[in-house]
Amino acid sequence: MKIAISVLISTPLLMFSMEGLAVAQTVNVLPTANDVVTKMVQQDALRKAQLYSYTATRRYVAINDARRAEMRVELSCAIDGEKRFRILSEEGSSAIRKHVFYKMLREETDASRRDTSASTHITPANYDFQLIRKDFINERPAYLLLVKPKNESKYLIDGRIWVDAADYSIVRIEGSPAKSPSFWIRSIHFEHTYQKVGPFWFAAATHSVNEIRVFGEAELTIETSDYKLNPAGNDTAKTEYPAGIPR
Repeated sequence: MKIAISVLISTPLLMFSMEGLAVAQTVNVLPTANDVVTKMVQQDALRKAQLYSYTATRRYVAINDARRAEMRVELSCAIDGEKRFRILSEEGSSAIRKHVFYKMLREETDASRRDTSASTHITPANYDFQLIRKDFINERPAYLLLVKPKNESKYLIDGRIWVDAADYSIVRIEGSPAKSPSFWIRSIHFEHTYQKVGPFWFAAATHSVNEIRVFGEAELTIETSDYKLNPAGNDTAKTEYPAGIPR
């Protein structure tokens, strides 16, 4: 009888432990890169459908051994994603402002236009993806993927992205442009982070090390803050080039 009772007790315990092991194995199984990217694209489309225009303040700081430059701009993004910039203040090296800051604003404006924006998105049309592992960003679980551009473009990156495991939004990017964005910039390595504003994820900060012709190595920091989401019907105006930026 003792043996029978022992068997009856141990059997459910064994079944329970096996169920627990199965659950643990299921939790630890990684999705495929295709699964993550498909959900990322789907969620991005849903968020874009809900997002109206917005404004924010951005600060650029570039420093090297001999020069320093700083600029503050107002960023306005229309409901269709097109951007414009208004310079609020600037100081320091005029050469860095002209060949780096102004150039970056024009490039971002051009990249946000309808005829180029689709070719700049992090999607299967523009990139190959490889899932590396599950990671954590700001204590939130995320998927780490390698991204390889399918063609050389100054608007595409070669590096890594982190996709939030709950929201399936990109929350961090590290890498380099697939092609140098300017004759003046020989090489770039950057780290780009995002912040959550309501249900949306927006750029928070970018830190990059740039090899600039004539000036040498420079560190560039871009910080974006004071996001304000505009209600429907209060769309921002569009301009051919960022307002107030010399060509």
